Amino acid sequence: MTTLNSISGRAGSLGQFDPQALPVSAAQAIVLQWVTPLAQSERVPLRDALARVLAKDVISPIDVPAHDNSAMDGYAFDGASLLAQAAPAGATLTLKVAGKAFAGHPYTGAIAPGACVRIMTGAPMPAGYDTVVPQERVEHGVGAEAAAGPVSSTVSEAVTFRADAVTPGANRRRKGEDLARGSAALRAGRVLRASDIGLMASLGIVDVAVKRRLRVAFFSTGDELRSPGEPLDAGCIYDSNRYTLGAMLQRLNAEPIDLGRVRDDPESLAATLKAAAESADVVLTSGGVSVGEADFTRTQLQTLGDVSFWGLAMRPGRPLAFGRIWSGGRPGAGRAALLFGLPGNPVATMVAFYQIVRPALIAMSGATPQPMPLIPARCDAPIKKRPGRTEFQRGVAERDAQGQWRVAPTGSQSSGALSTMSEANCFIVLAHESADLDAGDTVDIMLFDGLV
Repeated sequence: MTTLNSISGRAGSLGQFDPQALPVSAAQAIVLQWVTPLAQSERVPLRDALARVLAKDVISPIDVPAHDNSAMDGYAFDGASLLAQAAPAGATLTLKVAGKAFAGHPYTGAIAPGACVRIMTGAPMPAGYDTVVPQERVEHGVGAEAAAGPVSSTVSEAVTFRADAVTPGANRRRKGEDLARGSAALRAGRVLRASDIGLMASLGIVDVAVKRRLRVAFFSTGDELRSPGEPLDAGCIYDSNRYTLGAMLQRLNAEPIDLGRVRDDPESLAATLKAAAESADVVLTSGGVSVGEADFTRTQLQTLGDVSFWGLAMRPGRPLAFGRIWSGGRPGAGRAALLFGLPGNPVATMVAFYQIVRPALIAMSGATPQPMPLIPARCDAPIKKRPGRTEFQRGVAERDAQGQWRVAPTGSQSSGALSTMSEANCFIVLAHESADLDAGDTVDIMLFDGLV
């Protein structure tokens, strides 16, 4: 397992480690090394499976389609034989209409040579028939319904069409063409989408095995914090981080455990951390990971568990502690939980969550984290950037008249300016090694759609 000292290449104390030495990519890799996917699963009704992680492969119990069927409205016939017998190009075929086939009501009557069956989309193909000529390509006998008009209750005596209007086997869906009985319809580890729910319903499945939801405890630290609805005393602020963390966890379909606010007191913090480790798989804190006199999270992390790192070359979000804590108060005692000590400033908390915590939670839930795509865009304003850290600036991106992406920063990039996070629709991602950028330079953006 990778530890802080092995990354830094020195055996000095953790307090001597320079946070700038750990790039974001290295931190992401370390976190994923510490992750153990959930083993427990449960069965849930299909209607409750959206956004859950599939625990086992879904094996199709039937062929889909269950039978050869028509891909459109038209006339089914033995194309393999009749088209081969047709005269040169431009010749026509005239076939007697033996009956009708509807979805759910197949044609079961006898079929004479040189006949066809009026067939609707989804209806089973009559035995011995392999081809469907679309209804708009046929001409009907006198007194029958118009080719493109509504279907009457009277069967046409015959239909005529050009032999080159269709090829043998055309417009037929084969049995098992979509899924064969016994094949894997969905693979374990998939985060189930609406289309997956529909697919399983089409197979007659009523419930499905999914990983249990990841339990994530979170709380804020700070004597100055008040909850919305409480009086705001002098020198105090409302606690937004618990609300953003709770919302971000809901988007990941985790089971959030809100532990409220914890005072700037080492004993209170230690008791809350141990209780959180007892009940949760992951513990998130906000605040208390910097170097102030009242910042106790990282010192408690050293006491209660194992520390991997507590600072990143990232802006915002540099002060970030990561490791493992134990409910028994010391490494190896009781139940273990991963801990992310997030910074206290609201935007820094969100950036740290999306870039470091989110991939870990996805991996722990049993799914495979997929990196959010980076899209090149032209920057409409100059950006100051110091090499040696990755920056995630808030931006507003849009497509220009030529369909190319362009982006502009959203005013203040202060880690406490939550309003600019709401205004933004993307992160402007400035790489670890990049420096100042001029207006017109190309940058990478990470759209919030699908992330936040």
